[in-house]
Amino acid sequence: MDGAAVAPGAGTVLNALATGMGSAFAIDLETRAEVHLEPHSGVTGEIRTAPDADTALIERCVSLTVDRYGDDHGGQVVTDSDIPLAGGLKSSSAAANATVLATLDALGIAVQHSSAPDESPAAEASGKTDSQPGDDGEARSSGGAEESVSRLEACRIGVAAARDTGVTVTGAFDDATASMLGGVTVTDNDSDRLLSREVMQRDVLVWTPPERAYSADADVERCAAVAPVADTVAQLARDGRYGSAMTVNGLAFSAALGFSPDPALEALPHVAGVSLSGTGPSVVAVGEQENLDQVRERWEARPGVVRQTQTDTDGARIRSPWDWYVCVRDV
Repeated sequence: MDGAAVAPGAGTVLNALATGMGSAFAIDLETRAEVHLEPHSGVTGEIRTAPDADTALIERCVSLTVDRYGDDHGGQVVTDSDIPLAGGLKSSSAAANATVLATLDALGIAVQHSSAPDESPAAEASGKTDSQPGDDGEARSSGGAEESVSRLEACRIGVAAARDTGVTVTGAFDDATASMLGGVTVTDNDSDRLLSREVMQRDVLVWTPPERAYSADADVERCAAVAPVADTVAQLARDGRYGSAMTVNGLAFSAALGFSPDPALEALPHVAGVSLSGTGPSVVAVGEQENLDQVRERWEARPGVVRQTQTDTDGARIRSPWDWYVCVRDV
């Protein structure tokens, strides 16, 4: 019983630590997961790109998915990633999403893609979804068809695993939905509600300094102090003004979390939006390629790594065995 899946990372539009409202957009940096299940066994994990890293999250994702849809299975989960750990680029959300989808693949459970009814925020608001928080947790296709799970419900399994293992303060539903569904999402993380999702196609530049910052270690009280600014950012995001929202968010949370605003200020004249991503330390800018090239020259003079990429509109997906082979071969 083998399965494989891939999920993208994400950048921040609005950090949810202040008010519970969050927004993020998927970027084309990926985490890949391969799951092998066996009856009556425990769950072990391995992160190929970081052999000493904690594997509790991906192991919990397998366990929760099997508990819900399987039958006393355990086994092994292996991930590798283009996303730096603890860099603010949603490596945990990507790993959780990829692992849950790979486990569903191993169990033979079909995963609905973009046509899934509960990937629509309007459907969530009206209650016309296959699965809502508080029901039996399963999303099945209608009319007696083969059992299937929506990507949004799969996403909630990963969020639950993240909370169980303490890798997130808010549950990171904003990051998780952006990674799972692609595009840019706005969410209420307190109730795990998807408020909006749109396609966003932009070039992206990411600067990641050498240091690392773990979301669970963020100063929540200092973040709560910028709640009035976060409310403004949330309104900008709800209005589709994602670039402006990013920039206001980045300046406010850089101050709250103790990061220098200088990288953002260097980018600001040239980009549509720039923000501290997550709880840092990465800074993410979106805009036109020729303008990002000017920013890249400045950021490459700083210690760390600069990555040129783009937004991701497809989100997480199950991969065939051949796709997995190509991914691992090319890493």
